[in-house]
Amino acid sequence: MASPISSRSATRQTLNDHQLRAKKKYGQNFLVDNRVVEQIALLCGAQDQIVIEVGPGLGALTEQLAKSAKHVYAYEIDSGVIPALSQRVSADQVTIILKDFLETTREEIEATGATVLAGNLPYYITTPILFHVLEDLPSLTTLTIMVQKEVAERFAAKPSTKAYGALSVILQTLCSVKTVLKVKPGSFMPVPAVDSAVVRLDRYTLDFDPQPFFALVKQGFAQRRKTLVNNLKGIELIPHLRRLGHPDDIRAEALSPSQWLTLYRSLHETQSVR
Repeated sequence: MASPISSRSATRQTLNDHQLRAKKKYGQNFLVDNRVVEQIALLCGAQDQIVIEVGPGLGALTEQLAKSAKHVYAYEIDSGVIPALSQRVSADQVTIILKDFLETTREEIEATGATVLAGNLPYYITTPILFHVLEDLPSLTTLTIMVQKEVAERFAAKPSTKAYGALSVILQTLCSVKTVLKVKPGSFMPVPAVDSAVVRLDRYTLDFDPQPFFALVKQGFAQRRKTLVNNLKGIELIPHLRRLGHPDDIRAEALSPSQWLTLYRSLHETQSVR
């Protein structure tokens, strides 16, 4: 029986056989720890589900997801790894799509029937992918992603801390945020200079349109050293701040996610934000 691709020896052999190497421009670090791969596949809730995988690479996680998922749609941007990936997985279980995931549409993802997303995300593109999913792909309700540890800390950061920002507010308002696994650099090939973490995000059912909320929060954090009033020029903000018990010179980082949502609702009620 062939060794799982997530074993170090199998990964090295595959790279040699296909004359491949990790490409820095795609942020490639291949998982070579089968224990981690098995845990991610379990923790993401793939059992009997249709799963979207972002960045399958050589197929370490893909291979494991396919064992329990109903079907896996794997989005890969690097055409060079497709032959190796295709050899490791069955077309009956996995559909490989050579495409930048940031170019996917709502209709495309909804047509797959997938509700679960999993992936070892390149560090340089983690935030764009998350905003793309949260803003444009509402049918994906459970996201389990491997990210840089510092990025995971931003997801769950508390107000008035250095790590707290627009991403923290948006994620914590829209999802439950839970770090489910910590991963050391030695679990990858090549070995990165940072620790990683696996985070699971489960969307809440919302009773408001998130798009204007996204825009408000992003604008509020546009320049962290400025007050909200200065960042949100064009909005008559002070009456709302005072009504909610906030000082006129408050900054974005001082408001908790729930306070941001309350402020948004207050502005929305008076049609200040639409």
